Amino acid sequence: MHGHSYKLFVTVKGNPINNLDDHKNGMVVDFGDIKKIVNEEVIDLWDHSILVNGASPHQSLGESLQNQGHKVIFCDYQPTCENMLYDIASKIKSKLPSDIQLAYLKLHETENSYGEWLAEEN
Repeated sequence: MHGHSYKLFVTVKGNPINNLDDHKNGMVVDFGDIKKIVNEEVIDLWDHSILVNGASPHQSLGESLQNQGHKVIFCDYQPTCENMLYDIASKIKSKLPSDIQLAYLKLHETENSYGEWLAEEN
């Protein structure tokens, strides 16, 4: 097993708010709103956890670690950067306002190793 200190980049698209009475005038979406979604849907769930493919032979290792008090998440996929991006995209898209679209994700495992997810390809 090994771990990473991931870095996630999120890009959304939409039309800027055009309403002088709205305190978010000129914004497509408030960065704080995106941060809240990412924290609730990804960071709070996955931070300091071990992701294990629940259908793999590693399930018993995950259960053992869980019994020892570790935070273990059993996923239905192999937790590679690429597969995690599909999961993250699904989580974020489900919480975005209807007029905002997820356009791009970039997930760094290390400084030079990363995966990308593009809406136009999915």
